[in-house]
Amino acid sequence: MGKLDAIGRGTFHHIAPQDAVRPTNRGLRWLKHIERHGPQSSAFLHELTRDTHRCKDTALRQMQHLRSGGFLFLPPQQRATERAEFNPYIYDLAPTAKRWFVDRGLAEPAVRPTGHWWHAFQVACVTSSIDIASARDGVRYIPAHEILARNGAGLRIAINGTTLIPDQLFALDYGGSYRAFVLEVDRGTEPMASAASRKSIAASIDSYLVVQAADKLRLTYGLRTAVIILLVYSAGARAEFALQCLLKAPASLRAAHLVMVATDRLPERGVPDGYFRSPWQRPGLQPVTLSNR
Repeated sequence: MGKLDAIGRGTFHHIAPQDAVRPTNRGLRWLKHIERHGPQSSAFLHELTRDTHRCKDTALRQMQHLRSGGFLFLPPQQRATERAEFNPYIYDLAPTAKRWFVDRGLAEPAVRPTGHWWHAFQVACVTSSIDIASARDGVRYIPAHEILARNGAGLRIAINGTTLIPDQLFALDYGGSYRAFVLEVDRGTEPMASAASRKSIAASIDSYLVVQAADKLRLTYGLRTAVIILLVYSAGARAEFALQCLLKAPASLRAAHLVMVATDRLPERGVPDGYFRSPWQRPGLQPVTLSNR
């Protein structure tokens, strides 16, 4: 396989390294955004800085420039999709970027999503979308590491001899009023219900209802406000099943659950504002949006 394309440009598998690359202000915003959320598509990174740099082609060239300087790399897992060559590139931080942050005192103890790569990427898409869209409305996104520092806590919550670990934690500052959220993203790989002792939609909802009843989310994370649980599902039938499960719970507990179907099967293709501005379903109540102050 050739290292360059027909006109001498870098390909997915190879790009000519450059030694003198340094991030611009826009490049630094991209790098810090990836550090905070996890791997990001070029479409989302362009949206992040479109307020100051509107040209998409220039943005894509600058991302490739950062890649050639060793600041970004292309995770190979993204190629495991149908017609992957037509999807936007997905970038992640390379070791050079991490060392560059540490050397300049810019590194953050960010809490990035973990586990299966595609699941982590989908979680990163949801939080990135909310971060980008909320900033345009003057709402500040507060990442997990800032919240956890209040109590010196981790994401893990003890429950009935086991643990509950949300996919992500964040808060939104609407100008002095705050809302806190935990996020669960479903990839459609687990059963909706199971008699066995394994993870399922029903079991996950039951776990959240238990920690809610004991107020463990708020107490563990040291928050004054109640914590809202965001549930993103891969298909409408799975979201509907979750809503039906929640309707069996007491009204005081189910009201804190917001349910949405993923805005795109391949979220890197979408415009990143749906999770902030589109309505979330509430069991037995009217839909709401995160953009409502």
